[in-house]
Amino acid sequence: MYLRLANPLLSNSFFLFGPRGTGKSTLLKKILPPSGRMLWFNLLDSVLFQQLIFKPNKFLEMIPKSFGNKDWIIIDEVQRIPELLNSVHMLIEEKKIKFALTGSSARKLKRGGANLLAGRAFLNSIHPLTSRELGSDFQLDDVLNFGSLPHLFSFKDIESKKEYLRTYVATYLREEIMEEQIIRRLDPFVRFLESAAQCNGQIINAAKIGRDALSDKKAVLRYFQVLTDTLTGFFIEPYHTSVRKVQTAKSKFYFFDPGITRSLQGALDSSLVPRSYAYGRAFEHFFILECLKLKDYLRKEDRFYYSRTKDGVEIDLLIERSRKELIALEIKSSTQVDESELRPALSLAEDLKVKRFIVACREDRPRKAGVIEILPWRQVLEQLYPA
Repeated sequence: MYLRLANPLLSNSFFLFGPRGTGKSTLLKKILPPSGRMLWFNLLDSVLFQQLIFKPNKFLEMIPKSFGNKDWIIIDEVQRIPELLNSVHMLIEEKKIKFALTGSSARKLKRGGANLLAGRAFLNSIHPLTSRELGSDFQLDDVLNFGSLPHLFSFKDIESKKEYLRTYVATYLREEIMEEQIIRRLDPFVRFLESAAQCNGQIINAAKIGRDALSDKKAVLRYFQVLTDTLTGFFIEPYHTSVRKVQTAKSKFYFFDPGITRSLQGALDSSLVPRSYAYGRAFEHFFILECLKLKDYLRKEDRFYYSRTKDGVEIDLLIERSRKELIALEIKSSTQVDESELRPALSLAEDLKVKRFIVACREDRPRKAGVIEILPWRQVLEQLYPA
């Protein structure tokens, strides 16, 4: 078992959101204090789910009258019955019971106008494992090929890892899409998933993806919203500044895990080759995910953007730490960065008035080329998000 960086504050009730298989229940079993009593409701249990979906008030009858402020109630996958949050709200107010509420989808909570407890439960996220959490078990090429979902590391052979990822994708389609009846027809959505995975980390071209998926543009945009609502991915928006007139005002979309992305692409049987275009894209995806995870775990308010001009000059990642601090990051999988290739991006960064221009790469040692800082990617993470 790996020591997780996710650290919900136990002084208060809290939500813990994360995709299926990221270790929400495992984390709770590890961190919840043994001093009080615990009552666990797993809404993936079909019997319990059927009992409560038809009669949510039955939940209150299941809570011992003696429960109080030293006791915890855990509800796994609370989004499956959002109505329970009304009872949770009442129990927090009247009996001071603490709740740990996990969820792998925010869609029903957001769409249904669910009671989100008005600050009475803190918000937390959990992700697949970071390189920092994996420690000596971290192998870059393995994570680029298969991702870092925790259960993946119980398998020693490659074929089992592939099968796990394929099964995960099939399970996601069945449980998150079909059971929750998020969309009316599954076939177009399946085609969309493969096309969207092929475009992972690129500026969204909804019309092109729609042609590939045999869907219209509006359906594609709706499908992307489904992915964000079910925590399967996230958008990075273009950065708007005084040079916004030369920006292309379109977002990029990233899936939450490299292994899931490659499974959706149908690429698991083809290993990524260093110095190839696909390897570079996978490395960029991995590094941005590392930044996102550490930002969440360290409770930073950083905002992530990218910048691209109409001429195709691009900065992979802009991190806005405050209105006065903007950091530009170029992400290169190279073991020997050619700084001459960075001049157009540096010129754009100067226009944006960035505080630092950093290249996160696979070189062994840090060096500088004028104002450009060329650093090993681990060192970049340590500087931006120190342990």
